[in-house]
Amino acid sequence: MCIIFLKFDPRPATKNAYRLILAANRDEVYNRPSKAADFWGSNSEILSGLDMEEGKEGGSWLGISKRGKLAALTNYMEWRQNPDAHGRGSLVSNYLTDNLDSFAYLRKVSSEGHLYNGFNLLTADFRTNEDTLCYYGNKGSSEPIHLKAAGIYGLSNSLLETPWRKLQDGKRLFTNVLSKTLPPNGLVQELLHILNNEELNTPDPAQESQGVGYSKAMLQALSAVCVRSPGYGTRTNTVILIDREGNVSFTERTMLNCDVTQWRTNSFNFKLQE
Repeated sequence: MCIIFLKFDPRPATKNAYRLILAANRDEVYNRPSKAADFWGSNSEILSGLDMEEGKEGGSWLGISKRGKLAALTNYMEWRQNPDAHGRGSLVSNYLTDNLDSFAYLRKVSSEGHLYNGFNLLTADFRTNEDTLCYYGNKGSSEPIHLKAAGIYGLSNSLLETPWRKLQDGKRLFTNVLSKTLPPNGLVQELLHILNNEELNTPDPAQESQGVGYSKAMLQALSAVCVRSPGYGTRTNTVILIDREGNVSFTERTMLNCDVTQWRTNSFNFKLQE
């Protein structure tokens, strides 16, 4: 399970505004092997964390390339999973290394959507002449969609903008932060604060009806933006900013040693090669 809040504004009106503001949590089993975010790929042009689970090595949940390609993934909540399905993390890694544009890639993925357990995938291209952000979920429409510019979006473990209480509450807090005039570091810190909100959003009939098969205790834990349950929960926070000039700020806060009291924060800054 994961959650993503983002504002997409390809041509911001003011000098200090951002083309993209993204705040995301990765929720996972604490002891699943992973690499923290770093550069990889040809010429080390891709920045992402990597899954190191046996058989799923090299997959990712969120990443960006110096060429301006970005992808983010969430799983779709469903109790029954196909153990033989393809690993969903490859959908992110493959896009970041592919030459297809964001919409063409999702068209390709949509034709193979049945090979995977439920997922949502955001893909974007940030280019000098045009920025594009697209979405596809294999439990929704058969066709990907372009997301409108100057939009604020929320995505959790149902389809895009499904009004789960945790999504609505987090999106409200996200929007409030964006209304403030903050320096970049201040903005990052405020967004990290939102991502670490452990307040439960129960009852939530919409989430509970989709989560049939999950225990009541687990559904309750999953109702928070920051999930905490024994051995499972939020283990990575990521904030990505892309400014008007193509400068990228990527901040990752990740759990150490499966211990919710131990965290490390790494920040990366680079300019897109648009």
